[in-house]
Amino acid sequence: MDRTPYKCTQNGNVGKCVADPDACTAEELPTIRTAGVDVMIPNTSGVSTTRGGGGDGQSQVGTTSLRGAGSSAGTSTSTRCIGSKTPEAPQGAQSQSAEDEKPVVITVTQKDFAKLPVKAASAHAGPEQGWLPANMDLVLYADSEPQVLETELLDTPVRIRATPVEYRWDLGDGNVLVTDDPGEPWPSKDVSATFAYEGWYDVTLTTTYEGQFSVDGGEWQDIDGTVEVASNPQEVYSKSLESRLVNPDRPHDEEKDPFVPKRSKDTEGPRDPNATTKEI
Repeated sequence: MDRTPYKCTQNGNVGKCVADPDACTAEELPTIRTAGVDVMIPNTSGVSTTRGGGGDGQSQVGTTSLRGAGSSAGTSTSTRCIGSKTPEAPQGAQSQSAEDEKPVVITVTQKDFAKLPVKAASAHAGPEQGWLPANMDLVLYADSEPQVLETELLDTPVRIRATPVEYRWDLGDGNVLVTDDPGEPWPSKDVSATFAYEGWYDVTLTTTYEGQFSVDGGEWQDIDGTVEVASNPQEVYSKSLESRLVNPDRPHDEEKDPFVPKRSKDTEGPRDPNATTKEI
């Protein structure tokens, strides 16, 4: 425990405390004369007490008095000590202050990542006209770039970066193609597939994104987990081409004999009994 910044002496029934010059600045104040030697020294940096006579003290903030049995006011002078040392805070207050000063750590979880409006990649499947012959290469590719989104957590700006890392193509006939290559338009065949049967199919792309986050312009940190975002299905008609006699003098009637029929329950393509999931 630190020593008291006062030196106290007794003169008859008057107790006098003198400030320690190494710890305080002294000035004269009225003192309290007691039958014992209980003396209270007013102190702007806290309450300091010298006890004699055995009385129980009564304290007040500011001009505090400490009185024992049979005390009375006197005319002598004592010393007021203004401590140069900052009083220590109670232990509980120190603990609370330490907790208040702990830095706030901001992080982004996979659940936070999944709630963000990450845009779906733009999917392309087959020729622009929307059909191709059965067993012909169906070229698949995605327009997909990293995305940066901005949000706020605990009143602090946070940036989220979503980067595509995997593309899953569901061909609609039971076959699935998985790749980390976004693919390229025709004539590239790096990412491609075929339909074995005639009919309408929905080709659906699901893109997997990894995430990183940056707090208030700081370094990028990895998010633990990924999110998957599905694109709008692409309708493709697989046409089984057959040789047939054609009368060149008879015009082709699109309404009676459409090359690509309207989509209906009867024109849906069948499932492929030999369907697989293929990684490339």
